[in-house]
Amino acid sequence: MPTIKQVAALAGVSVGTVSHVVNGSVPVSPDLRLKVEAAIRDLDYHPNHVARSLKTSRTRTLGIIVPDMTISFFPQIIRGAETAARTRGYSLIAVNSTESPERQGELLSLLRSQQVEGILLVNAAAPTPADQISRVIDAGIPVVCLDRVPGGFPVDSVSVEDIDAAEMGTDHLLAQGYRDIAIVTGPLSLQNERRRLQGYEQSLKRAGIAVSPDRIWQGNLRSEALAAMCRDRLENPVTRPSALLCTNGPTALGALRGLHDCCLRTPSDIGFVTFDELTLDDLFTPAITTIVQPAYDIGCRASEILLERIDQPEWDRNDIYTVRLPATLKVRDSSRKVARREGRPAEVVPMRAKR
Repeated sequence: MPTIKQVAALAGVSVGTVSHVVNGSVPVSPDLRLKVEAAIRDLDYHPNHVARSLKTSRTRTLGIIVPDMTISFFPQIIRGAETAARTRGYSLIAVNSTESPERQGELLSLLRSQQVEGILLVNAAAPTPADQISRVIDAGIPVVCLDRVPGGFPVDSVSVEDIDAAEMGTDHLLAQGYRDIAIVTGPLSLQNERRRLQGYEQSLKRAGIAVSPDRIWQGNLRSEALAAMCRDRLENPVTRPSALLCTNGPTALGALRGLHDCCLRTPSDIGFVTFDELTLDDLFTPAITTIVQPAYDIGCRASEILLERIDQPEWDRNDIYTVRLPATLKVRDSSRKVARREGRPAEVVPMRAKR
């Protein structure tokens, strides 16, 4: 089995330089880094991270917990977080909570037992014990929350500007001439879902339209249940809204299934806008107007904040980061009052500056 001394000899550098390249602890010139990386590849060298962590109490490992890796939004977050971690010589362990607070608690304990140096967390949709995150922070492991920001205690977080993003989608539908707009949400126990509902309501009020409780369709994150809820509310043409705004990918897929079951099409029968690009979106006809969250950037920025906390373990816990990134609106045929038969390319509309 190759040793670090053999790597150093082949690269013509010191053992310390090899260690700096492997650990990312000290900057190394590009030329030396290339020599060391080539020697590592040629010798198929694999550093013993377990032995190193026993000596230094540093594993150079982060953990990330997401609710459902099958939802395309979350793998993009993981990619961004992993990219930022790798630039600092850290690896990333990704695990899935299946939207269960109990499972989330088990995974937090698992990651602690693996001696990760920090944790990125997308909170489960179901109500989570308030002390679940604070216990981890109290143990000296920094936590950064992504997308879904828990309330009640200070914690670093990175998410989208939810209120402004929902206003942007609703404003677009209003500009297209839709007046009777329903919103399909996930669980309103989640702060980001409540904020998106708030943006929808603010947009309607600004347009002089009363917000009707009958047009707030609160669902869960299960496609079958969402489809059944939407189908029940879309069947009657007299009470059917003129447009739908969906607050996330799962609600959008459920609503689209409900539209299909009712033999309705967008935009000829109903306008349609959703948060989050859907998997294989280019196969949907007409193409879907989307409020695009910068998922990769959310993961990347959250990872950078987490690494900063690791480097400064004595940081003031009341001095937290609250980062809100802007979304963009990709206007496609599903929300246009008149759509060309052959379809049109997407128009990208940046979110207006925060007021």
